[in-house]
Amino acid sequence: MMKANARPRLRGRGTKQGMDAPAFSAIGRGGVRAADRLGSGSPPAKRPRHGLRPRLRPYQVEAGRAIARSVFQRRGDSISVMMARQAGKNELSAQLELLLLTTHMAWSVDAIKCAPTFRPQANISLRRLWSRLTEAGLASLRTREEGHIVRVGQARQVFLSAEPQSNVVGHTAQLLLEVDEAQDVDKEKFDKEFRPMAATANATTVYYGTPWDDTSLLEEARETHLELERRDGVRRHFQYDWQTVAECNPSYGRYVEGERQRLGENHPLFLTQYCLKPISGGGRLLSPSQRAQLQGEHSRRSAPAESETYVAGLDLGGEAAEGQSLRQSSGQAGHTHDATVLTIGRLVFPPSDALIQEPRIEVVEHCAFRGEPHDAQHARLVDLLGRVWRVRRVAVDSTGLGEAIARFLATALRSEAVLPVRFSAESKSRLGYRLLAAVNGGRLKT
Repeated sequence: MMKANARPRLRGRGTKQGMDAPAFSAIGRGGVRAADRLGSGSPPAKRPRHGLRPRLRPYQVEAGRAIARSVFQRRGDSISVMMARQAGKNELSAQLELLLLTTHMAWSVDAIKCAPTFRPQANISLRRLWSRLTEAGLASLRTREEGHIVRVGQARQVFLSAEPQSNVVGHTAQLLLEVDEAQDVDKEKFDKEFRPMAATANATTVYYGTPWDDTSLLEEARETHLELERRDGVRRHFQYDWQTVAECNPSYGRYVEGERQRLGENHPLFLTQYCLKPISGGGRLLSPSQRAQLQGEHSRRSAPAESETYVAGLDLGGEAAEGQSLRQSSGQAGHTHDATVLTIGRLVFPPSDALIQEPRIEVVEHCAFRGEPHDAQHARLVDLLGRVWRVRRVAVDSTGLGEAIARFLATALRSEAVLPVRFSAESKSRLGYRLLAAVNGGRLKT
């Protein structure tokens, strides 16, 4: 009697470990022909013909057919695919998964895809595959198991998280092992827990993503594949930057041109996400040329000018301990507290026909004071921000003790004039990129 959770199998077609060798050979012969149809928009199998899949672009077809042929011919290749952001790597992956599920639905075999997180990344891939199955007229054959597995017949596509704390040991990839956003997957986690999943069936492994630094899992795979290509001439690395995508989609090209103007062509995000160039590890945040760009020709001001608009940034320092003199805390006798720094910037608005409709910020004043109790700073800050400079907005470090001061300023000035900023690794990264974009675009002068 079959257990309730047992998976049905076709008699004589599979083995306990998955597909037997003769069956694999038969699939391989027909599978190569199926691989060569990948991206055509035709139904993936001979059964249902209710819907058509979105057509893949030529660069997607090139990479996808190479992957599919490796799977069907059981070559066990390791392949890397780098595509510019929003170029369609997830669509390529979904159509590959659809092809493999429909050609292997009579056999108990698994394909596995891992991503840096399950939500949202792996779950987005799962939902895309689910939609493609519907469009292909396979809704009646698909089922979802355990929240992270899609099954068609007896073949399964398993979606897993590659987060350090995830428990994934025990899975086997008989068909394909995919690594999404491989630049963000921990190398030790992958080598220890995911790479062995492909061993039993010599499954093809594919690394998708965009570059980041030169130490990532994706970059390591790329370098390995290029070296193997030099030795035997077999292509294992597929790379398509934004210009390749723009040849197929002019609207995409116009968008990226706008990003180049907004960020600057040397911005890390533009270089990695669109040009597919990794960033070498280490180094300063700003290059010498960027530091030169920061230098403005405007004069410092101690008071505002009429009809000009000002903004500010407030970085809060520590306060002097009770009984500690201002002289001690200010550094004269070995200070232990950072200064509170108020930076004032003047907004210079662009002409109406400018491509980038963002104002230039010219830093016109710095006010620094160290060691004052925060209570004493309140009145001074309200006077400087509200009466003297009449700032349109002030960004306040609201991490830790700064949260109370941000709330006080929002009450004393007006709530819409105060922007609390809580620092975390993610917010620091985001602010750093915005700083680089402003410098590269000439929108910040000191």
